[in-house]
Amino acid sequence: MSSLTDFAKAHTDLDRDAIAHLNRLVSEWGMVADFCFADLLLYLPTREGRWLTVAQVRPATGQTIFATDFVGTFANDAEVEVLAACHALGATAEGDVRVEGLADESRMFAVPVRFDGNVIAVLTKEWIEQVGRRPGELERVYTKISEAFVSMISSGEFPTAERVGGSSAAPRVGDGVMYLDRDGCIEFASPNANSALHRVGIQSTPVGMKLAELGFHDGPVRQAYERQVPVIEEFEQGAETTLLCRCVPFVEGGSVVGGVLLVRDVTELRRRDRLILSKDATIREIHHRVKNNLQTISSLLRLQARRLTHPEAVAAVGESVRRIRTIALVHEALSREPGDDVTFIEIVRPLVRLAEEGLQSSDRPVRFSVEGDGGRIPARIATPLSVVLTELLQNAVEHGFGYGDASGDVVVQLTHGEQLGIRVVDNGRGVSSGFDLDLATGLGLSIVRTLVTTELAGSIVIEPATAADLEGAGLPAGESSRGTVVALSVPVGDADD
Repeated sequence: MSSLTDFAKAHTDLDRDAIAHLNRLVSEWGMVADFCFADLLLYLPTREGRWLTVAQVRPATGQTIFATDFVGTFANDAEVEVLAACHALGATAEGDVRVEGLADESRMFAVPVRFDGNVIAVLTKEWIEQVGRRPGELERVYTKISEAFVSMISSGEFPTAERVGGSSAAPRVGDGVMYLDRDGCIEFASPNANSALHRVGIQSTPVGMKLAELGFHDGPVRQAYERQVPVIEEFEQGAETTLLCRCVPFVEGGSVVGGVLLVRDVTELRRRDRLILSKDATIREIHHRVKNNLQTISSLLRLQARRLTHPEAVAAVGESVRRIRTIALVHEALSREPGDDVTFIEIVRPLVRLAEEGLQSSDRPVRFSVEGDGGRIPARIATPLSVVLTELLQNAVEHGFGYGDASGDVVVQLTHGEQLGIRVVDNGRGVSSGFDLDLATGLGLSIVRTLVTTELAGSIVIEPATAADLEGAGLPAGESSRGTVVALSVPVGDADD
């Protein structure tokens, strides 16, 4: 669906600053709709002389009269009459209009949206009048507050050009409202606002008093009145209560004539946030301890290997040590990163260094390199994937390069998207053209095959490297080029996908 910016660029000659002003208005007007108890629509005059609806918001404090959205539609003749009058006079206008889908006529109250001295759009409040109903005190005060917003929108003083931090998470009208006079004294407090005061231990009647006199933090009000811009602040009121407040000053002729303070109790939300942070820290500490335990086991195995004399036993223990160190590296990475994902390259680089330390020697000089980053992967696949990569690196060196051979290269290429792609390319002796992984009997390739097909639900192919494979890995390709390429593809979506 087209955005307000798209509509404005396609149908009007408004400049970037004017469009930005309208976007700021739309980001703030949910609060205005709640105070109006009515639907709000934003209209732009097009180059062709028509009026286009570019935004719409429904109130959270009352029932909407529109079951459908009118964004992208043009105003009818009755609506155009009110809109044109408002735009031409630069002042509010009101009239009865007939809206498609409504049995009764509705009232339209049009407000000029002024920016840099010019009327650039018209905002309308639309509702169906209810005869014989007397509004209560809360509704009368909210109507008075909405009139203050209408005045500021008409004069171009709302919304302000200064960005209001965190406005999307700011308190709403239903959370609690305090209506303030020009001196910051409370003229009215909604029932929910009174409840918020009671929760922080303030039992006295707030009307006629300043927040500071009540013992309530008045930082948002002081800043908003001094700077003449809306202010959002979260603070702890008392020992156990966290409040999120938003103060909007009412500015008239460059002076503050009043304001409104919205109050929301976010104690429970922040308690949950702290629990999540505590849980995350606990999980990372567990990963750290598991890593330490695995390193201890690895050290014990190395001590045991020194007492062995049979070459096959020494080799078997050495391979076990490398596998355990691989898993320890994964837990070390998980202990550093919060959340359920881990940056794959932060695991791959230590794995490559581990392969260099354990497999490289002066008799068998092999260079390792990594291309790409692999993005972020779920923690649940990090361990099996790392074990697979370790086995592939070890297999590439042990079967691709013999002692006394010339120096060789092993390149790990990483790509990411819906599938994580890993290619291990070497310029060693190469596998035979008829190699079949399913028929391989070695322990390392058996581990690879099992982990890829079961735990990782991926696919793997091992075949002789072509000249294109070698060139793609940055390795020289000649007529007698040999080598092996292992292509691994693993889905990295959630387990439930």
